[in-house]
Amino acid sequence: MKKSVFMIALAFGVSSAFAQDLTSKKGEPILPEAGDWAISMDADPIFQFVGNAFNGSTSNGAPGAGFLNANNTIIGKKFIDEKSAYRVLVRLGFTNQTTKAMIADATVTAAPVYPAAPTMVEDKFASKNTKIGIGVGKEFRRGKTRLQGYYGADAMIWISSTGSKYTYGNALATSGTVVTVASSTNFGTNLVANDGFGNAGRITKTKSGMTFGIGVRGFIGAEYFVFPKISVGAEYGWGIGYQMSGKGKQTVESINAGTTIGEVETETAGSSKFGFDTDVNQNTIFGIQGSNTGSASLRVTFHF
Repeated sequence: MKKSVFMIALAFGVSSAFAQDLTSKKGEPILPEAGDWAISMDADPIFQFVGNAFNGSTSNGAPGAGFLNANNTIIGKKFIDEKSAYRVLVRLGFTNQTTKAMIADATVTAAPVYPAAPTMVEDKFASKNTKIGIGVGKEFRRGKTRLQGYYGADAMIWISSTGSKYTYGNALATSGTVVTVASSTNFGTNLVANDGFGNAGRITKTKSGMTFGIGVRGFIGAEYFVFPKISVGAEYGWGIGYQMSGKGKQTVESINAGTTIGEVETETAGSSKFGFDTDVNQNTIFGIQGSNTGSASLRVTFHF
């Protein structure tokens, strides 16, 4: 009897010695708990910094905190319990940008008399971009040590559109002082060689078709908790997605045969895309992944 009790106690002691303590020296839990929130960031800058620290260079910059995926997507979690969590993927982007430039007034033909400055007019380019993406998912976890495995699925929808407007200080004219397209600021793509009728022209406005997409992605990954509530891990996935873009419009202002001023409006074709591949929605969560399918993400996750 005493021998049996001794063997049981010995077995318990050995198992306890090899058991992994899942609290810190201060008593902090290592693994996430019910009610915890979590946010992930790209781990590549951290590992690049650590690797560069041993290459003999004295100009290694400190690591930066980057978005986990392209398109500036924020990814967070809300733990239901220790073994499951809801995932949220969000991008809300609205950009309005205006660029101005001064150009010589084409109606003034006399050269300025020193020290007077030339008469100038203002050209303006305004652009706007909208990118909205929302995704939700659920994650299930396995493991009782610092090394945790997980799996689950995300569902996503995204919408985007772009537009631009050009305002010119020099108006086109067909009589008197002729103002040509050359009297307009070149903002990069606004001056066109052919308006569709063989005339040089300048764009006054553009509008892309609305892009709408949906996708579903399954994922599997693993992470190791190097510190309490801080883990380093990798995630792979497989996804399917569909995206379609409507027709857009472009308006070009021009002078036809030097006699008639008009605006030529043309449509730009729409498009559609279907993807079915490993991580088809991973590196571009809100928009189907292109040629880089099959890549996994290396991440650092903070739980709080």
